[in-house]
Amino acid sequence: MPTLRTTPTNLAGRVALGLLLAALAQPALANDYPTEARVDYVLGCMAANGNSYLTMQKCSCSIDVIAEHLSYDEYEQVETVLGMQDQRGELGVLFRTERGMQDQLQELRQAQADANLRCF
Repeated sequence: MPTLRTTPTNLAGRVALGLLLAALAQPALANDYPTEARVDYVLGCMAANGNSYLTMQKCSCSIDVIAEHLSYDEYEQVETVLGMQDQRGELGVLFRTERGMQDQLQELRQAQADANLRCF
């Protein structure tokens, strides 16, 4: 039975393979948004910016850029915070003033600013 020896060439090949696999895994993080969420974003973006083919392309680009900055779980949490800020009373105040939630909103705003620069 042959034995595998770790030679410098073999080791370099293993490292290169590991780096390649890590690089391939990174785009998967930006692609964890369900199609429904992407479509919902694009439709809302188009409603706000005009219902043209060019706007659809820009809005599609925009959600792709946002997905590069925020995981879908983070995006979903921020969407919840945005929706709850309109609530009256103590619950609404909590969502408008709590520091962690404001930090999440800031991350989304930064992602949107980057998307605007790159896509619009």
